[in-house]
Amino acid sequence: MIAKLTGLLDDTGPDWAIIDVNGVGYLVHCSARTLEHLGIRGDKVVVHTEMQVSETDQRLIGFASAAERNWFRLLTAVQGVGSKVALAILSALNTEELQRACAGGDAAMVARANGVGPKLASRIVNELKEKAGGMPTAPGSPGLAASAMPAGSVSADAVSALQNLGFKPAIASAAVAHAMGELGEDADLNAIVRVALKRAAG
Repeated sequence: MIAKLTGLLDDTGPDWAIIDVNGVGYLVHCSARTLEHLGIRGDKVVVHTEMQVSETDQRLIGFASAAERNWFRLLTAVQGVGSKVALAILSALNTEELQRACAGGDAAMVARANGVGPKLASRIVNELKEKAGGMPTAPGSPGLAASAMPAGSVSADAVSALQNLGFKPAIASAAVAHAMGELGEDADLNAIVRVALKRAAG
């Protein structure tokens, strides 16, 4: 499974990019926002990826951040949302806007994406409403909702510590995800709580 590519941007199209990794060109399908983020031909890029395999097709989907990739996974878990529709949504809305739309039940916002009708938009916000609050949106931050963090993990302990201090689960999760992204996944609990606390209180 290819999870990340680091290489040079070789070429781009309307919804794809070719990343040259040591002479091998990987074709990755991307949202408009990710393509914008990648820059110009010849730039060094890091792309988080998701491999999709079906009976008729194999494709690599690329994302500017792990947070965007996790939203893609959430979206494609909704019935009727394939990779093209998910990328259209991620082209129309950034992860923060998407989180706000789902948490607030704002189907009209999601329906701004190409190919997303009101009915599908309503299904997306209804199904993702509960999950949206805990999803981090900061680019590159570890994109796991608090509920999906392994029990007893440092991140789950940090979220629990913030909740004990009175912060809502969604705010605690996002702050801890930000801290983990800043400090790295090997950081100790005290350091994570300290940085997350600053973020949550700010």
